[in-house]
Amino acid sequence: MSRPANRRPDTSRTGQRPAPSGAGQRRGLGRGLGALIPGAETAVVERPAEIPVSRLRPSGLQPRQAMDPQEFAGLVESVRRHGVLQPIVVRPVADGFEVVAGERRWRAAEAAGQATVPAIIRPLSDPEALELALVENLQREDLGALERARAYRRLVDDFGMTQAQVAERVGKSQPSVANSLRLLQLPPQMQASLDAGRITEGHARALMAAGSQVAMLKVWARVERRGLSVRETEALVRPSISREIPGRSRAKDPHLRSAEQDLSRRYGTKVAVVGTSRKGVLSLAYYSEEDLQRLLDLLLG
Repeated sequence: MSRPANRRPDTSRTGQRPAPSGAGQRRGLGRGLGALIPGAETAVVERPAEIPVSRLRPSGLQPRQAMDPQEFAGLVESVRRHGVLQPIVVRPVADGFEVVAGERRWRAAEAAGQATVPAIIRPLSDPEALELALVENLQREDLGALERARAYRRLVDDFGMTQAQVAERVGKSQPSVANSLRLLQLPPQMQASLDAGRITEGHARALMAAGSQVAMLKVWARVERRGLSVRETEALVRPSISREIPGRSRAKDPHLRSAEQDLSRRYGTKVAVVGTSRKGVLSLAYYSEEDLQRLLDLLLG
């Protein structure tokens, strides 16, 4: 006997309704956050509420400080055509709701003339809200180099995480986190240049290999003035390193010189190899107690 087609599931015994269509898609929106922040996955599975944009407030915990005008204009146009496709995450506050994750989507909806925004409402504490905001931005790679470094620093300082724990939380390697944190040791002028986009993170890493802040600033000024590439910056840094290492041989084995450059990029500091391919001395420079600890963490795993 053939069974009738399109038979509805019998819910009389369980009292449960079939899962609504699209539930799987909503689960996909938060994939990854549940493993990083307890309760985050549950938050995204919940049905979002439509909240008036006038009741939303920005968060003082938001790590992202700048928005690219061109990218934002594109997002506004997308929201105007299709609406906000992915719910934002908010938490209740006295005068409405504070945006924890998704501030750009909220701002774009406001600019596009949307009356409401789909949002997941979660009663988050300050530490939970900060961690969710940081991880969401870091996972989406929406942060600049220094914004990312500052976010890592806040995870370390405000949550007491080690660099290894930060790396695990955001899906990066520990050396990547350590080298990102070292950007915060750049002189203020160079940090401003990096934030403004006049130099890239690649430039900054090359400049850090110059060693002292005096040497870094001297090379940085030439890089900005001439508009040099990262490769050209690395070439400019090499003579600066040589002048800071007394007795260094000018006729260095090219393999050793290449090893110095690779190690310098790997550890984000000045590296010197003195000797031959058979024996010699390998030295890594550090410029503060924190910098020494960073190198020890990298070397000792």
